[in-house]
Amino acid sequence: MQARRIARELALLSMGQLPTKPEKLSAQDLEGLLAAAVRSLVGEVQDALEKASGDLQRSQEQLLESETRTTQLAGARAMVQDAIAGTQQAINNLGGSLQIPELVQGSNQKAVRSYAVEVLSVAALHRQAVDAELDQVMVAWQVKRLAQIDRDLLRLAVVEMQFLGVPDRVAINEAVELAKRYSDEDGYRFINGVLRRWLEQFRNQLPQEDGPKTAAPTDPQSSLV
Repeated sequence: MQARRIARELALLSMGQLPTKPEKLSAQDLEGLLAAAVRSLVGEVQDALEKASGDLQRSQEQLLESETRTTQLAGARAMVQDAIAGTQQAINNLGGSLQIPELVQGSNQKAVRSYAVEVLSVAALHRQAVDAELDQVMVAWQVKRLAQIDRDLLRLAVVEMQFLGVPDRVAINEAVELAKRYSDEDGYRFINGVLRRWLEQFRNQLPQEDGPKTAAPTDPQSSLV
């Protein structure tokens, strides 16, 4: 179970950095998967820090203006808060980039590589069908418009449930936990809500009382508004 959990995280983080053809994915070695995962996390850190820097600069400008325009003060404070949250997320991602190689090193590396490659290959093979189903349950939203980490989390969870025999409750709980680590503040609620809608529409097998412990929002798209 621990090997699968590590493999799932490795697949999530490396997904956006690897070829999309299943035959090329099947040839990936563990070192290549790790390198792709670290590149992905480093890229997330750079993006978050750049955004935080921009928010701080704009907030400083508004604070200077607020001496004569009090209406600018609230906006400046909000930007500072966003910058702090973005920096915290960057720190978390940086910690993840350091933790992943250590976790893999101490695990059953053959099992980790095998399951990560399997998940990635099946996800690549069925991506169009999975995306079409997710688009249906998100109604007014589309998979391609989501942040990459949310998009890949949804794809991997559906693939595990539909094609790899992972119990629905396990797949959703694992996706929610990964979203808490790598998505934004409301990301895990959004992931939980979309996956439960997918179950209701395409599987209808998960009893309400056996669902993930995290409460789903009434509208899974509300966190994107």
